[in-house]
This record gives sequence, structure tokens and C-alpha cells, in this order.
Amino acid sequence: MSDAELILVAGSLLAAGIGASLLAARLRLPGLVLFLALGMAIGSDGAGWIELDNYELARTIGVIALALILFEGGLTSGYLEIRPVLRPALSLAVLGTIVTAVVTGLVASWLLGFSLLEGLLLGSILAATDGAAVFALLRGSTLRRRLARTLEAESGFNDPVAILLVLGFIDWIQHSGYGIADMAWLFARELGIGLVVGVAVGVGAVWAFRRLNLETPGLYPVASIATLGIAYGGAAIIDGSGFLAVYLAGLALGGAQIPAKRTITAFHEGVAWVAQITLFLALGLLVFPSQLGAVLVDGTLIALVVAFVARPVATALATAFDRYSVRERLVLGWAGLRGAVPVVLATFPVISGVPNSLEYFNIVFFAVVISTIVQGTTFEPLAQALGITTTRPALPRPLAETGTIRGLGAEVVEYVVGEGDAIAGRRVRELGLPREALVSVIVRGGEAILPRGSTRVEAGDRLHVVVRQEVAKDFLELIERWRSGPIGPRQRPRTGFHGHLPIFSVRPWVQTDGDPARPDVVAGRAVVEHLRSRHDQPGSVVALEDGRYAVTGSLLIVGSAMQVRRQARKCLRQTDDETQRAWWQEVIGVLVR
Repeated sequence: MSDAELILVAGSLLAAGIGASLLAARLRLPGLVLFLALGMAIGSDGAGWIELDNYELARTIGVIALALILFEGGLTSGYLEIRPVLRPALSLAVLGTIVTAVVTGLVASWLLGFSLLEGLLLGSILAATDGAAVFALLRGSTLRRRLARTLEAESGFNDPVAILLVLGFIDWIQHSGYGIADMAWLFARELGIGLVVGVAVGVGAVWAFRRLNLETPGLYPVASIATLGIAYGGAAIIDGSGFLAVYLAGLALGGAQIPAKRTITAFHEGVAWVAQITLFLALGLLVFPSQLGAVLVDGTLIALVVAFVARPVATALATAFDRYSVRERLVLGWAGLRGAVPVVLATFPVISGVPNSLEYFNIVFFAVVISTIVQGTTFEPLAQALGITTTRPALPRPLAETGTIRGLGAEVVEYVVGEGDAIAGRRVRELGLPREALVSVIVRGGEAILPRGSTRVEAGDRLHVVVRQEVAKDFLELIERWRSGPIGPRQRPRTGFHGHLPIFSVRPWVQTDGDPARPDVVAGRAVVEHLRSRHDQPGSVVALEDGRYAVTGSLLIVGSAMQVRRQARKCLRQTDDETQRAWWQEVIGVLVR
């Protein structure tokens, strides 16, 4: 085909993929089923428009697509979001994947007549959950947030483990001297290198994003793609897990305050959709429907074993020491959707020339289709029947940037008020906004409303908020309270001094005290609330966990509200500098109760 024809075909296939996703949503089917069906329909055994029998090309497409999907999954999650469920998620991803592979492999070798190693290879291929399928499932779900985050994190960490199992068993089948020790070393090397490279690239990318001032917001997604490429390539080139590195780098960026974050996230959401559509179409083209009849029974049996035996057993063992109820474990076990990842892994033994590899591929493909249809369509009804859903989306709605004025030290973000949000029905003055944030406009029913303190917020409103960068972290915490409560100013701790620390002190601020603009600890006490930030130079007024207050900056003043006000008045009398006088007046004003 000519270049023009190739471009036309690519555009037409993407359009068909979008149409398939819309149809899938209307039919309440997972979209990937229709993507696969579309690929099969136009492939060699279908209309014959496009022929694809190159497994190496399919694997390359799969690797690139999975890297893009995993990076987007980490970016939209963020480390802070998954940290509370990190232990059970890692347990499901490592122990759960291994148990699923072993149980499925033992049953496969018994039912299908494979050798033990061949059965374990097939079990390892089917042990991989699919990040794209799980992410898509959770976006339309109302599952409890903790369970949703567990599944989301597991699907990101699961793929590297399943890939290593597949590679290990392929080597074990082909090399007589290979054994369990070699596989253990493979795991330790690949996961260790992937961990180090992923964390290093992620931390370095956050540092660079915060310090680079790019000319246009469009360059930030380019920088994020560079992060993805460096993470994957940097790990894979030294025999590490590129997929783990990519996911960790995405988590680091997703959990950090970086410029144009919503722009970057929206870009990668679109790229991940392109990757999913391309991957599923390619895998559909690779399948010959005429060959599936021979594995219909085998594929169905293995799919049922994975869904009803292997995954539930693995979930029970992996979460045995975590606080999940029986109902929650049932849903975690049922949510292990298979998708494109097992099909991509099924190309590995074909390329390596493993005996029965084409049979593996067809069995895996059939099992994936069965798993996706059965589990994907029944997951949400099952969760609702077990009473572990809420009125809120399983994954939080992301903030949407409407404009960036980063050069001036602030950003404009948009917050959409949901039906079940705690701020629905509240007045603007009750939102608990810090001094450095302001609701500039409320969009309601196609009309822009200039808000006052008495303006009542309604479900469906779009709040446009101007936020200073120094309070961005606190603002994200406030957003979570807007969703789930409580609403209103936090209760400050009552003064209750104890121990040998002085009640009142004044001294110069030294470098070892930390950042005076946003301190987390002052005089050995945790900061519980930032009351005011100084803009002309680093400084702030904060409330401490023991009930005292502190002023940071060139001076460190710690004491009760009255004592700090008295010292501020003294400093006010001793200076003629207008900016200094304005600051001390602010300090006095914020500490008046």
C-alpha cells in the first residue's frame, strides 16, 4: 500500500475502534472484546483486508503498547493514592500471580495432557491480569475506593511478575540445566534492576519537571514520553524489568506536584487508548478463527479453572493477613480480568519455538475472551449484590487544568461537584479554602456565576479555583474533603504543653530547621495546619500538634497565640520596612481568635 493508503487505513481502524468502544458501552460489554472481534473480522480468516502472521511484530507492538498503558496507569494513580494498599497489592501481584500460575498449570497438565513444565508455562501466561481491562472496568465502577486502589495497583505490578514466570519456564523447557535457582536469580535481577531504575528515573523526572520552565504546555507531554522511554530502555538494556520501571516512574510523576499535570495525564490517557485499540486489533489479526474450534473445550475449561479456582485461591492466600472481609475477597478474586497481556505473552513461546506453542496461543486467546465476557460483565453486579459499592466512582475524578499561570506562581484548576460530594449544598465561605486559593467563577448550566461567600454550591457545578503553588499540596487534601467530608475549618488542638520543651522561644532560623516556606516539623513538633504563607520571602505561620503556634522565616518564634502576637507587635514596632510591617500585621491578624 502507498503511504496515503496506510494512513487512511490507520485512521479508519482507529475510528472503528472508537465506534466499537461506544457500542461496547451501550451493550455493557468490555470494549476489548469488540476490538479483538474487529481484528478477527478484517484478518486473514475474515474479510482478508489485512494479513498478519508475524508473531515478532505482534510482540513488539505488545511491548510498546503495554509500556504506554502501564505508564498511564501509574500516572493516573500516583504513589500517594496506592500507598495505603501497597502491601496487599504487592502480595496479590507477586504471591497471587505465582499461586495462580501454579494452580492453573497443575490443572492444565492433568486435564490437557501437557508435561508439568508445559502446563506451568500455560498457567504463567494466564496468570497475568490485564492493566487496560482492569483500569477500564474500574473507571465505570462504584466499587469501594480501597478495593479499587488495590486492584489498580495489583494490575500495574502484576505484569512484570507474569512475564518473568513465562520467560523462566521457556528457558526451563528448552535448557535441561535450568532450574528453580536460575528462576529465582532471574526474578531477583530483573525486579531489583527495574525497581532501582524506575525509582531513580521517576525521582529525577519529578525534579526536572519542577525546575524546567518549558515554553509551551505542549512540551510537557513530550517530556513525559521521554521519561517513559528512559525508564523502560534504561532497565531493559541492563537485563532489568522495563515494565516495572515504567510503572514506578509513572507512579512517581502521578504522586508529585508538577506543572501541566492534567495536560500530561489527558495526553497519556489518549495515548493509552490508542495503544489499547492498536494492540487488540493486532492480536485479533493474529488469530485464525478457523483454528479456535479445536481448542473450544480446552480453552473453556482453563478459563473456568482460572476464574473459579486458581484466582480465588491465590487471592485468599495473598490477602490472608490483610483486613478484607470474605465478600471483599470474593470481589478481588473475581476481578482478575485477563486481556491483551496473556495473549501477548502467548507469543513468547511461539517465537522461541517451544513445542505446542501454537496450541498455547489459541487456548489462551479463547480463555481470555471467555474470562473477559463472563467476569467483565458480571463484576459490577456482583459487587453491588455483595454490598461493597458506594455512590461515588471507584477512581476519583481528576482535577482538570483550565489554564496555567505558573510563571506567576499560581495555577487555575477546575473541580466538578458530584452528586454525592460533601460540598454539594454548602456555601462558598464554608469550603475551607486557604487564603492562597480563591473560587474565581462557578459554571452552572451554561452560565458563569461570580461567586460570593454566600453563594451555595450545587451538584454539577464546575468550580474554577485559582491556587498558589505553595498551597497546592494542602489544596489536594482539601479536594478529598470536598468529596467525602468533613467540611469546614479543621479544629485546632487545644494548648496542652508537656515535657521539657520551652513554652515560648525566639531565635534565628537556621538551615537545619528546613524550609521556612512550607515546614512539616518546627521545634520538634509536627505542623498540623499552615495558616499563612509569606510571599516576599520564605516564611509562614503554622499551628503545631501540641497547641502552640510558630512563625518561620528569618526568625523562629514558637509559643501560644498570645505570646506570638506579643512578639509580633514588638517586631512591628522595631521596623520601618513596609513589607516587614505588613508581614507582622498579617501574623497578628491570623492569630486573633
